[in-house]
Order: sequence, then structure tokens, then C-alpha cells
Amino acid sequence: MTKRFTGLKRKIINQRAKIAIIGLGYVGLPLAVEFAEAGFKVVGLELSEEKVKKLRAGKSYISDVPSVQVKSLIRAKRLVPSTCYSALDDSDIVIVCVPTPLNRTKDPDMSYILSALEKSKPHIKPGVLMVLESTTYPGTTDEVIRPVLERKNFKVGKDFFLCFSPERIDPANRQFKTSDIPKVVGGTTSNCTKLYSQIIDEVHPVSSTQVAEMAKLIENTFRIVNIGLVNELAIISHRLGVDVWEAIHAASTKPFGYMPFFPGPGIGGHCIGIDPVYLSWKARIHGAETRFIDLASRTNAGMPEYVVKRITQALNDTGQSLRKSNILILGISYKRDVDDMRESPALEIISHLKEGGARVEYHDPFVNKLEYNGYKMRSVALSAAQIRKSDLILILTDHTDVDYEKVVENASLIFDTRNALKIFKRRSKIVRL
Repeated sequence: MTKRFTGLKRKIINQRAKIAIIGLGYVGLPLAVEFAEAGFKVVGLELSEEKVKKLRAGKSYISDVPSVQVKSLIRAKRLVPSTCYSALDDSDIVIVCVPTPLNRTKDPDMSYILSALEKSKPHIKPGVLMVLESTTYPGTTDEVIRPVLERKNFKVGKDFFLCFSPERIDPANRQFKTSDIPKVVGGTTSNCTKLYSQIIDEVHPVSSTQVAEMAKLIENTFRIVNIGLVNELAIISHRLGVDVWEAIHAASTKPFGYMPFFPGPGIGGHCIGIDPVYLSWKARIHGAETRFIDLASRTNAGMPEYVVKRITQALNDTGQSLRKSNILILGISYKRDVDDMRESPALEIISHLKEGGARVEYHDPFVNKLEYNGYKMRSVALSAAQIRKSDLILILTDHTDVDYEKVVENASLIFDTRNALKIFKRRSKIVRL
């Protein structure tokens, strides 16, 4: 073991290691807070001046991170947010948590990662541990990041250490917080893996960065395929006149060999709809097919249009048309009890409804305003009068803090894509996906 390895390990054990996290979004901020609470000094690099200003004032913009916690850590100077890469000076551990979106041709967009590396490289000292947490395709850490950092007489495993450890954060999950979720860690060398294991309580080490990268894609590919399957089953069940929700509940009583997934208006968020495409892209380069992923992606992508068709039919059945109808949407974020609008199926559904001539309003306790596709909207109060004036109530996200009893009492027609009204069974005004 090198002197640099021994010295960094000692710093980590004594909690004297300075940790820098690049990107303070849904992944980076909870991670920064977790390390700061554990006693480390954490520098958070975030290019958004507005976000840094909020953090310095002790205000959190992530629902899972309480402002009181941020304020305490800022006051204690254990969390230091900054917009300058010079803040990385003297950092012992640098963790990259930047976005990895798709470009217009549905290929991986590495620009955020490469930009973070190029800007941070002048500030990285010998002996640093670099960790990538941004989800990406197998091979990224070794094929993209390592060449940028490694130079003549500056070798990985000796002069610096490199790991991939996929993020596993689930926004709004009250049962599993950042500290409760085991970390998969794959190092370029065994020394790299051993170092990261010192700062995380429960670590599952794997043999390489490629295995760790693949593990993350397997997790979300499993989800997209099963969501696509159950969405297809929901469409089939409707045509057969079967309550798919009741059938899923019945199937889930089997104590083995089955895991319930539930249909919905489409998939959203940064992970499920994007991560499996990274795997598809890499597979194509190597001449392999990803038929399950491609089929599931097409099925899920078609759900917003299917929802609009069902809404149109539901209105027609009551003698109304979509054009000039008043539709009130309940919940527009991509999942329950979060304010995250990334890839939310509500965006496409709203566009389809407006293109069809409907007058659309929405209520979402987590999303106060929306600007998309040239139109601007604000969340309306969920009053009895607002519900009564609507021709159809459309439930797209089943937020907990919604008075569904008031909705059922005052609505004339409801289309429920999330089975949020399961306790109000056999009511003719409620149409389920």
C-alpha cells in the first residue's frame, strides 16, 4: 500500500478528510448532508447561484432535506456551498453527482460529467479519492473518467483513487433514507474500493467499476420492464372488462414468486425512463439487442396518449366532448409527494388535452407553478366550487395531502390513473385506468 493510500485512509477514519460534492441536486444535497452529519467537513459545489444562496441562508430546496438541518450544518461550517471550483482545493474526496441526460438522438450526454472533470482537474491534488455517482453506461469510469485524470507519472490506485458508486436515493421514501441504503462500490483497483468503504456504513464491494455501473442499470431496467408489462396488462384488462387493480391485489397474495407493480399514466423522473436507454446504447455498440427494454419504453411512452383517449371516451359516455371541457388535474409531479417535474407524464398529457381544445387547470401541493411548451399555469386551490365546475377530475399523481373525500363528494366525473380512490369502490362517477 502506498503512503498516499495510508494517509488518506487515516484521514477518513479520523474524520479529517475534506469531502467535496459536485452537484447539489436530488442526489448530491442529501449525500452532502449525510456526510456533514457524520462529522466530515463537506464542500458542496453547485453552479446555480440561486441554490447556493438558499443553502447559505439555511433553506433547503429538496423536500427530503429539512431546512433546519441545512441551517444547523451551515452555521457549524460543516457544510460549505459554493459556485467556484476553487472550493475543491485541498479536498481529499471528490464525489461527482451531476446529471446524465440523453441528447436529442437518445444517446448518452456526457457533457456534464466531462465539464465537471475538466473544471475540477486543476484543483485536484495527488492522493485524492474520486467517486462518480451519476448513473451512466458500463465502462464510463474507466473509459471516460480515468483517462482525463490519469497522466504521466500519475497513476490510478497509486497516486489517486477512482470508484463508481451508483446513487440509490428514492425521493419521498420515508422508510429508506440515504444512510439506510447499502452502497454498491466498484473501484478501479482494490485500494480504491477499500477507501470508500471507510466513509459508508454498509457497503457491498464489487470487482470492478463496470460491475457497479451495470448493477445500477439492472435495478432500473428491472423496473421499466415490469412497469411496461403492467401498463400493457392494464390496457388488456380494460378491454376485457377486468379490474386490473383487483387482479394485481389478488396476485400479490402469493407469498413467493411474485412482486406487484402498478400501472400509471406513464413514467417520469430522471432514472427509470433514462437509465435503461444508456444500457441499450452500449449494447448496440457491441452488436447486442435490448428488445425487452425497447418494448417496455415504447409501451410506457404511449401511456399519456392512452390516458387522453380514455378521458375522451369517459366524457363521450356522459354526452360531453373533450373540446371546451373543463379538466382539473390532481398532481402533476412525476411521483407521489415530491416536487420533481423531470420527465413527468403530466406534461405530455396536458399538451394533448390543450391541443384537443380542453380547458386545463391543476392542483398540486408540491408544484406551485408550471411553465412548459409555451404555456404558464399555477396550481389552483382544491375548493368544492373548483371541483364542481370541472367536467372531469384527472388524478395523475396520488399525493398524500389531498382531500379525496371532498373530490368524490363534489365531482361529476373522475378518471383515476393511480387507484387513489380505491376505498370509494363501485361508484359510477369514478373511472379507473
